[in-house]
Amino acid sequence: MFQSIINLFFPKVCSGCNSFLLANEKVICTVCRHDIPLTNHHLIADNDAFKKFYGRIPIHHASALFYFHKKGIVQQLIHNLKYKGHEEIGTILGEWYAEDLRTIDLLQSVDQIIPVPLHRRKLKERGYNQVTAFSKALSLSLKVEYNNTLLVRTIYSKTQSKKNLLGRTEGIESIFDVCFTEKDYNKHFLLIDDVITTGSTLEACSRALLKVPGARISIVCMAMAQS
Repeated sequence: MFQSIINLFFPKVCSGCNSFLLANEKVICTVCRHDIPLTNHHLIADNDAFKKFYGRIPIHHASALFYFHKKGIVQQLIHNLKYKGHEEIGTILGEWYAEDLRTIDLLQSVDQIIPVPLHRRKLKERGYNQVTAFSKALSLSLKVEYNNTLLVRTIYSKTQSKKNLLGRTEGIESIFDVCFTEKDYNKHFLLIDDVITTGSTLEACSRALLKVPGARISIVCMAMAQS
């Protein structure tokens, strides 16, 4: 009853369209869930996310849950997650995508889930890493260890979304590094990010992880930019 009173004065709204949520809806309304552009990458081994990294880095799997379009529902979700502190969006998307990911045979050998890290200065500014909740939800649902200390961001840089294509790729190879020990050898790492755009950040992260002897890499993101 107390929660009902709170909802009366502070009604919850959909993170995708800002409409009021019904009693049986959580974070994202039913209409947005229906209209969100799903990629169905989990059904296609040779999908467009996987193709993004052809000839660049050796990966076992790559996929994203949604397609990202400017001014679309997914952009609103990612914006609210990344800049408005709505980490519950990452949690519900992780729970959603885990249902699809557990059907992929190549991911059954994953040993650890690795979020793309923020530099400690950016983490202090924002207060949280926007991919943490998504990564932890996948970790819990898939019963795979979450590790946010192996991969580190060594150089502070401006927000990627404010850069042009050249700015997003220039010098990015040196931004990430790994802090590993012998116990990290020969593991299959599932690298997690929010949106695949050029793929340069994920490529740089993967190259850093491949410094670990015997490392294997797979990639999963919330969304993938589509022109």
